[in-house]
Amino acid sequence: MIQRNIQPISIYNTLTGKKATFKPLVPGKVGIYVCGMTVYDYCHIGHARVLVAFDVITRYLKHIGYRVNYVRNITDVDDKIFNRANENGEPYTDLTRRFIDAMHEDERALGVLPPDFEPRATAHIAEIIDMIRTLIDKEFAYTTKTGDVYYRVHRFEEYGKLSKKNLEDLRAGARVEIDAHKESPLDFALWKATKPGEAAWSAPWGEGRPGWHIECSAMSTKCLGQTFDIHGGGPDLKFPHHENEIAQSEAATGKTYVNTWMHAGAVRVDDEKMSKSLGNFFTIREVLEKYNPEVVRYFIIASHYRSPINYSEENLIHARQSLERFYTALRSVPPSKDSLDKQTIPDLVEYSQRFHAAMADDFNTPEALAVLFDLVREINKKKGTERALSALLVELGDVIGILQQDAESFLQGSQNEQQVSADEINSLISQRNEARENKNWARADEIRDRLLAMGITLDDSRDGTSWRRQGS
Repeated sequence: MIQRNIQPISIYNTLTGKKATFKPLVPGKVGIYVCGMTVYDYCHIGHARVLVAFDVITRYLKHIGYRVNYVRNITDVDDKIFNRANENGEPYTDLTRRFIDAMHEDERALGVLPPDFEPRATAHIAEIIDMIRTLIDKEFAYTTKTGDVYYRVHRFEEYGKLSKKNLEDLRAGARVEIDAHKESPLDFALWKATKPGEAAWSAPWGEGRPGWHIECSAMSTKCLGQTFDIHGGGPDLKFPHHENEIAQSEAATGKTYVNTWMHAGAVRVDDEKMSKSLGNFFTIREVLEKYNPEVVRYFIIASHYRSPINYSEENLIHARQSLERFYTALRSVPPSKDSLDKQTIPDLVEYSQRFHAAMADDFNTPEALAVLFDLVREINKKKGTERALSALLVELGDVIGILQQDAESFLQGSQNEQQVSADEINSLISQRNEARENKNWARADEIRDRLLAMGITLDDSRDGTSWRRQGS
């Protein structure tokens, strides 16, 4: 393993709007909480963006030596869950169990490592009730005659500090609420009274279930403490979800809730907002039916985690072509199996330092990938150290979760019913080789063109002819 001299990490903090040197509460340790899925349906490509983005972030933190406590919750009690279960005529626990299993299948396919802890809302009802009770005692929350509990937004003077929203503007633009029991239209539910067809738990103020926002406050502080290092999630959670988390948590504890807030960029589909009504809404498993999972992962990390990304066939094809360049180099020059000593190969020092400098700058994966492309160009020069450089390419790829497949397997892809078989391809290549030996160039070109029409690209070298599927 190469010894690394990593410079301090700089992270963009949504709360301050600036990048700053990351300083964890406890030296050498990082506590990070990311809002996970509400498990009433299959995960979509927007979820994939968040899953992969924070997988890369936690991978890198661990890689450079931090002891990371990565917590990603599961929301398994919510209006959407109860509505879907009632529509299906099944217990809500059966619904959530099915989609939790599906979520785990999707994340494994994308190379997303499991979090260190995956708390579920239904397992933390006691902590939720305790936090609500504290908020009521401090007069940041109030009960209603209907058995609901609401948070008094106006009592928290810093409300809006994450999303940069002004409380007066929010109040002026608030819609008239149907619930006449609320003191203000801006107040949000901490506890919802029992409704027919919904699960319920006992609380001092009546039977019911928690609101969405309070779940994350209770679970995150339970797992990581009243103040922790990093909180992340999708761009749509900044307001109101994360804003409400801050208000609840800081009112309850009297302490800073989170030091660094991180938000992944949005996903658009063919330059339009993803929406079921527009017919451009894709689940992860629908996408993986068409594209290799590593291609999808590469597509996501090819953009900076904070930048919006555009899901399109063109961009997925480009991701496939990029990975082909990496794997073609690895097939041509297999990685050295000897341990790497950067002191004896100066090129290893340069590429490793450049890669880590990119990642240390707010996890800049596009710049890190650019370093890997430079490394491929160096490998292709074949100047005597190429096998060590190939090994470095695989090692650095592992840091961001790519280039861990067998090169031949990736390039030749997995055969499906519509694809020509490997046996048929190899047979045609043998016929082409025979034609070339007999200097029958027309026949050799005819076979190459036939394979190309089948989506098969041939690569000729001194060692013979290899092949790869296009876009598999």
